Amino acid sequence: MKSSLSATVTVTSLLLLSAPGLTAAQGAESYQTRCALCHGSDAEGTDRAPSIIPTLQTSATDRLATIITDGVASKGMPAIEVPVEELGPLVTYLKTLAAAASPGALDPRAPRPRQGTLSLIAGTALSGTILNESGFDAQIRTDDGSLHLLRRAGEAYREDDIHPSVDWASYNGSDTSNRHSLLDQIDRNTVDQLAVQWFFPIPDMPMIEGTPVVIAGVMYVTAPNQVYALDATTGREFWRYSQPRTEGLVGDPAIGLNRGVAVRGDLLFTVTDHAHVIALDRFTGALVWDTEMADSYDHYGAVAAPLVVNDLVIAGVSAGDTGLRGFLDAYHADTGERAWRFWTIPGPGEPGSETWGDPAVMARGCGATWLTGSYDAELDRLYWSTGNPCPDLNGERRPGDNLYTNSVLALEPATGTLDWYFQFTPHDTHDWDAQEPLLLIDEEFQGRPRKLLVQGNRNGFFYVLDRTTGQFLLGEPFVNQTWAEGMDDSGRPIVLPGTDP
Repeated sequence: MKSSLSATVTVTSLLLLSAPGLTAAQGAESYQTRCALCHGSDAEGTDRAPSIIPTLQTSATDRLATIITDGVASKGMPAIEVPVEELGPLVTYLKTLAAAASPGALDPRAPRPRQGTLSLIAGTALSGTILNESGFDAQIRTDDGSLHLLRRAGEAYREDDIHPSVDWASYNGSDTSNRHSLLDQIDRNTVDQLAVQWFFPIPDMPMIEGTPVVIAGVMYVTAPNQVYALDATTGREFWRYSQPRTEGLVGDPAIGLNRGVAVRGDLLFTVTDHAHVIALDRFTGALVWDTEMADSYDHYGAVAAPLVVNDLVIAGVSAGDTGLRGFLDAYHADTGERAWRFWTIPGPGEPGSETWGDPAVMARGCGATWLTGSYDAELDRLYWSTGNPCPDLNGERRPGDNLYTNSVLALEPATGTLDWYFQFTPHDTHDWDAQEPLLLIDEEFQGRPRKLLVQGNRNGFFYVLDRTTGQFLLGEPFVNQTWAEGMDDSGRPIVLPGTDP
């Protein structure tokens, strides 16, 4: 029996590698004649049979030939009589369908939009693109462009009001990065009643460092080079965007991180692992534009959720331990055209270059911008923090403060012009990126109302700055720290001797 099976496999393999004179067109014709009625012209499924793309993607040619000729009785697929000379071209064509399939087609869970009409319990109906549908809910975008999140009610659907109608519209919840929600259902008296309502597994995500964005009942979550739109009430996916991961990256992009999206109108913005900014249609996931920030072969990548300021999309770069030159970019939201760039590492002769010493080291001084910043609409000021200098743990080759690393930058958002900066850790030798949320608060401080910027920094100190002028107001330890005895009046740390690595 064993030798007979081996012989069968060998013969099948030879057939697949031979079939002289038969063309790819003949394989396509065979598929359309024998398979397309059930599995669709693109193999992504119909109402008769499911997508076979995952099987085509993961099965060897020998296995596919066996499936065709023997069938899969447990799944209702009959055996198909295919002439020997036709089998090879057919399997070859099946493999081309797998290679050409959309990323979503490789996952049986992926939604499959279709045109249709859904009946409502009020006696009316909605027509348009049914993005997804189950026995419990449906999501449809009607012909006028509106998105409707429906719940099954017998043979029809109902559309509930979204309550409470409070959005979490950006990575930090608001432009001021306060991460505070007005929702009050969860408090110390109700927190013990929390229970799982649904879960959505995010593929290819080694760790989650992003924040879901929720707008009008739709939740947007990300993985590296992937975005998913979910019905926030049910967890039902109704579109996804995906592109392959990039090989040869370093740092966080290589690990596989993505921290989320930004939204403006009908557009959604995110970054890719190889340092592109992309815009997607918020209702369908269709790619609108794709702009390269920098060449990933120069060690650039991106993981931070962008920030929308007026009609600009602000985005930073990551992999800031690998000898890149950091920058912050702004792109026109409608077109993807770059509006401005601010280099966090100055060029030769520019202000701040005197804080580096060796120009060759400065040219790859890092200062990445890998966490989302904040925006004050009243002052029209953009605030963004920067990462460590490079080499990160050895400061001998970069004497000086190494501007503008480990700093907060206050920029004019329309032009990228620097208004002021504050450096938390000059000449950092501990990898203490200043990448923590920059909270913008208006409070009384030292007896008078002030516009404040506060941050708990990685160097162990909690800072309070006047965000209008950049004036240092307070720097106090919030954890036990052993490297500085305090701050001088300007906020410069008084470093204890012998604390470098």
